[in-house]
Amino acid sequence: MRNPPDPFAPPRKRPAARLNSLLWILDPLERDANYAHRKMFGCDAAYLDEALYLVVADRDDPWNGVLVCTSRERQAALMADIPNLLPHPELGKWLYLPQSDEQFEVVAARLAALALARDPRMGVIPKPKRARRKSWRAEE
Repeated sequence: MRNPPDPFAPPRKRPAARLNSLLWILDPLERDANYAHRKMFGCDAAYLDEALYLVVADRDDPWNGVLVCTSRERQAALMADIPNLLPHPELGKWLYLPQSDEQFEVVAARLAALALARDPRMGVIPKPKRARRKSWRAEE
């Protein structure tokens, strides 16, 4: 038989949130007044002027590296300039720099610099969130 919980016991410790080891890539962007950092699907997203530019992911492949937020029309120009970039296997509209790339640190720093310079080949404006409809139960 279980003992009832002790009302005077300290609260249970929650497991520590997993820290992303790739946050250093976003460090140069933090100095920009229009920079915003948000969590996105367990990854870390970098916004500049309300546009999503980069997502850093420190998980299993294909979520282990830098995702470059762009459109399909602008991919070829970025890939010609930075041949290390690949189309993301699950998000085909974005490009991907896997952490396993031999030049990962150099290319990731370059991507951050391009984002900071507001390179027109990068950045997507997220669709505005739709207002939720009131529940039919709330109308009663």
